[in-house]
Formats: sequence, C-alpha cells, structure tokens
Amino acid sequence: MKRIFCLMLVIAAVSLFGGYSSVGGDGDPPHTAAAQIKFPAVVGESFFEHEPEHFVVANENFSNLQLAEIDKPVYDKYEVLEREAKGLSLNLPEIEPYRAEKVAYLTFDDGPDDKVTPTILDILKAEGVHATFFVLGSMVEQNPNVLKRIFNEGHAIGNHSYNHVYSELYRSPWDFADQFIKTDEIIKETIGVRPLIIRAPGGTAGVFNNDYWAMVDSCGYAEYDWNASTEDATASVPNASRQVDNIIKQLKDYQPNTLIILMHSKAGKEETAKALPVLIDLLRNKGYKFGVVTPMTPQPW
Repeated sequence: MKRIFCLMLVIAAVSLFGGYSSVGGDGDPPHTAAAQIKFPAVVGESFFEHEPEHFVVANENFSNLQLAEIDKPVYDKYEVLEREAKGLSLNLPEIEPYRAEKVAYLTFDDGPDDKVTPTILDILKAEGVHATFFVLGSMVEQNPNVLKRIFNEGHAIGNHSYNHVYSELYRSPWDFADQFIKTDEIIKETIGVRPLIIRAPGGTAGVFNNDYWAMVDSCGYAEYDWNASTEDATASVPNASRQVDNIIKQLKDYQPNTLIILMHSKAGKEETAKALPVLIDLLRNKGYKFGVVTPMTPQPW
C-alpha cells in the first residue's frame, strides 16, 4: 500500500513495456511532466566508475543511508520512474536520526540564481561550512553551472519543486509530485544524480493532508521543513543585522540539538549573504557543528 500513490502516477506515465501511457480521464492522475521523461539507454549504471568521496550514492535498496558523517550529501542515480521501471525499492527504510551532538543545518531555498547564490558559496567556502540548497527546477534550467558548483563544492542539493507556484503545486498530490519528478529529471541531467530530500514550498503546515504525505512517502522522498528562520522572505525585508537578531531571539530560550535554519538564495536576498558570516560565528559560539540535510537528519518538529 505504501507505493500506491506514486505507483498510480507511474502508471499514468509509463507502461509495463517501457512505453508511455495515454491514460487520462475523470478520476485519473493528470498527464504529467514525468510522462515526458526519456530514460537513458543505460540508466545510472556507468555514471560513477568509483564511489565518490564527497557524497553518497544510494544503493538499489537504500540500505546505505545510515551515515557516520553529518556533512556528506546523499543522492540517487535513479529517478523515481526509473526505480519503478527496474522494480527497485521506492520507499526509504527506517533510518536512525542523528542526535549525537548539536548540529546546525543552513538551508537556502528558491535558487540557484547567478548572483546571490555564488556570493553565499564564496562565504561558505571561506568558512569551511557545507549547507543545503533546496532548488527550483526552473532556476536550475537558467543557472546549471551554479548548481554544478554547489554540487562540486560538497553542499547538499534538495528538490523544492519546479516553479514554486502554490496554485499549481497544491491542486492535488498528483500535481505536487509531478513538479518534483520533473525537477528530479532536470537536476539529474545537470549533475548526474538526483536528491532524495525535498522541501514543500511554504512548508507543509496548512497545505499537506494525509494524501500529500502518502505521495511523498510512496515516491521515496524525505521532506524537511525548518525550526528557525532569518525571516528574510517576510514583508519586513530585514537587513543583515535584523536577520541575525531574529535567530538570536529564536534561540534565546531554547537551543535544539537539530537546528534547521530557513534562508533564501535568489535575487533580492543580498542581505542574507551579508548576515551569513555573522550567523556562522554565532552558531559556532553556541556549540553547533554544521551538517547537510540527508534522510538521517532528524525532523525539526
């Protein structure tokens, strides 16, 4: 039963014989962008001759996702539809969350752009810190070389939908999954692998019901919201100093061992980049180490 939601989406996209279905009609999942995915002649078999050093490639049954490192990203060499076509596992196994120490996860949504994101990457490189970038498929199409830099410098990449348009994303669980499967394809075409971690635009509170969670679970995604924010996307448009103050206030009475901080890396977020070095120093002084989001990251709530 756990596969049923994603499997129904797959049925609408690809037939048992490897062709594409023209299923459609009342009550059926909509025609999906996933239906246009063109499988490579050899799927995922020859991209890596050796196990990479700076990230982990999930194996066929996801049994290698319990990691010793907190700053090593995890990716998959198969897209969701490729896993289904090959009869491979779609569901993530039970993974012990990492709670051994205080870890801050710096996360940046809505990129990659070609100005603020590179500035953030420069700062992270100078600080020796890895972060997590939840990217939009439409932005990856515009700035593929920035995504490649994120990947090559050892940061984690997460899927944040194709276009972040709520009225399209949240029409149904099918439309939601469609955007994430489409973005998986774009990311994989750019860097050779796709993420297992996703973040729902706007967060899951108030928009997810059981059907959305069932779709996420059955497609093998690990969804991550946040438990702290610089509030850089609020109407007040806080400057760098105010953004740091926002985190200080949020940590005043409670400093969770798992701190997932929401920020943004796109045009108009220059103040976020300015705040970043101060924020990193602040968190270090509070005893936090820095990690990247993977399926073993504890949920923030």
